[in-house]
Amino acid sequence: MSDAIPTIAEAARQIAAKQLSPVELTRACLGRIHTLDGELNSFLYVTEERALADARAAERAIMTGGPSGPLHGIPIGLKDIVDTKGIPTTCGSKFLQNNIPDTDAACAEKLAAAGTVLMGKLTTHEFADGGPSFDLPAPPARNPWNTERFTAGSSSGTGAAVAAGLILGGIGTDTGGSIRGPAALCGIAGIKPTYGLVSRAGVAPAAYSLDHIGPMAWTAEDCALMLQALAGHDPRDPASASRPLPDYTALLGRGIKGLKIGVIHHFHEVDHKVSEGTQRGITAALATFRDLGAELREVQLSPLQDWAACGSLISITERAAAYEEWSRTRIGDFSERMRSRLMLGAFVSGVDYVQAVRRRRELRAELQTAMAGLDVVLTATQPAEAAKLDAVPKWDLFDKPGFMMPFNVAGYPAISVCAGFGDGGLPVAIQLVGKPFQEPTVFRVADAIEKATAFRRKRPAMVVARAAA
Repeated sequence: MSDAIPTIAEAARQIAAKQLSPVELTRACLGRIHTLDGELNSFLYVTEERALADARAAERAIMTGGPSGPLHGIPIGLKDIVDTKGIPTTCGSKFLQNNIPDTDAACAEKLAAAGTVLMGKLTTHEFADGGPSFDLPAPPARNPWNTERFTAGSSSGTGAAVAAGLILGGIGTDTGGSIRGPAALCGIAGIKPTYGLVSRAGVAPAAYSLDHIGPMAWTAEDCALMLQALAGHDPRDPASASRPLPDYTALLGRGIKGLKIGVIHHFHEVDHKVSEGTQRGITAALATFRDLGAELREVQLSPLQDWAACGSLISITERAAAYEEWSRTRIGDFSERMRSRLMLGAFVSGVDYVQAVRRRRELRAELQTAMAGLDVVLTATQPAEAAKLDAVPKWDLFDKPGFMMPFNVAGYPAISVCAGFGDGGLPVAIQLVGKPFQEPTVFRVADAIEKATAFRRKRPAMVVARAAA
């Protein structure tokens, strides 16, 4: 195969036409893992034997009866808070270094049933919280656009591995931005689906009422293909939604002429002013949407600080509840960052938590009203290009209000897509938010801007150098 890294959609077409072998594709990904991951630390465990076995099984089945779907034979990775039968699932923590689950998580089951090739388990912040820690069993993942830079988290390994082409897609989880944040800083696409759309069974909890599972890949189209396999009701998850599933790719390529896009200017221009590079990306994206025929409208919501305060208080309290037993008996075994956050959450009063939940209902109703005549709304994903890895504030959750938490608070679907490159050639992004269960429209808009711009044709320099070597 060529050195170019295909998208899932491209690879699926080539595999269906018998122009690309799943084994060949898997070996190419393994080659990049061996060459690049020593610098990136995106994998905690590489399941090379399992990957080659999966690829050979996929190839035999495809040669006999054709692919079962667009993910058949596609190399993927799973965030290491996702249970995998017979494969370590450590949550990046000292607590679970010897944990080998007896069953797969629901999302792992579904991707395996779709014929994917499991390349391994991907680096995460400890229990999907805490930030980049250097006092854990494994080092934090690094950004392939500049390995001195942060990936964002907590789906850090997934963001780095997809951007570097070590996998074609992967699973992330999102409690306050942990899919969209790494997608933004690593220059890929990542969607937090509507709350309840993808089962969380078998995935370690962070904050129960905010937790989402979703796909991360090079393009919005690839995320749509993955979501098709992941979505669906699961009685093992009490919050799982039971509703008919649409074709998540049905609206791709239809253009966006006449669609109404609301812009929450005050989020990224007043409440938390973004970097010059990020603002240029947003401004250019809005111009592109106008050129494509969309109608832009101003949206005014409560200040970003209100959304962030509400979501952050719920998050730290529910995380403290999830890990209360270990916090009481083994608090010193957590990383310093995680330990501090758990202790803070333990001091939140019941009154404060209830007030935050009450405020959440008000904010969600506000967003519902604001979006009544709109198809999607737009704001920033991250405030700036990736920071240096050792310069991420300990209390980054509270340092300044984030742009992603509002849509965990609301439970609305939100995707991050690359909007260009800013300071130091690092990626910048926009965030597109849809109405509940309207993922096809979100994908339609995200796919349109990706195909109207050239950003998907640029990979990190370290990947380009590897291909030329």
